[in-house]
Amino acid sequence: MIADLTIIPQLATAQVGREVELGVLSMILRAGPVVQLVLILLLLMSVMTWAIIFYKWRMFRQAETENRRFHNLFLHQQRLSTIHEGAEEMTFSPVASIFRAGYIELVRVSRMRQQQTANDVPEEPGGLIKEVEGLDNIKRALSKAAETELTRLERALPFLATTGSTAPFIGLFGTVWGIMNAFRSIGLAGSASLLSVAPGISEALVATAGGLAAAIPAVVGYNYFIQKIRILDNDMSTFTAEFLNIIERHFRRKS
Repeated sequence: MIADLTIIPQLATAQVGREVELGVLSMILRAGPVVQLVLILLLLMSVMTWAIIFYKWRMFRQAETENRRFHNLFLHQQRLSTIHEGAEEMTFSPVASIFRAGYIELVRVSRMRQQQTANDVPEEPGGLIKEVEGLDNIKRALSKAAETELTRLERALPFLATTGSTAPFIGLFGTVWGIMNAFRSIGLAGSASLLSVAPGISEALVATAGGLAAAIPAVVGYNYFIQKIRILDNDMSTFTAEFLNIIERHFRRKS
């Protein structure tokens, strides 16, 4: 008989746990259509936020890995054509993309100069002008490639910023609506009992929690990736300056 009595507290505890679990779900299911719409919107924003976070994290990790591989190749290889062949395989590296753009423009300018030399075109003072124009073309190619890479790295980040700034207010709208329902229930019931205000308050709390759950990861992810972009942007700027110095020395030797 004593053994049977010891089972009762355990059963009661399990029953309370199930009621709590069902209670959270029931608060969502019993919420009004406006609050449910708010929760669905916040859920979609949260799913998109986590998808972007995982995608960008993988992309930045690959970009950093390939950047290190390219820097190692660039430091230990003397021939630009060989470096270009290796850079063709590094599609995630922003620095490798900038090098490819600069190398292609360098080859084009060098071929034009070779054709002018083969045709015995007199350069006079125009030789220096053509050299400067060639360097300007390469600089523009490098600058355009850097802007393209920055745009690629920043893609989808505005959604994280938007979610981080708007999700709390969307949740706040659901909170206000839930409190309005609570006051409406008080008016209908004629008393401020817990039974009359509990549904509206629960709607308000669920909407608040949903807004914070969507906003916090978005803000953290956005700040993290912005810091990564700054590091990669600094790498691109440093490499661009170094590559331009190499090209200028190349033009001087050819002059």
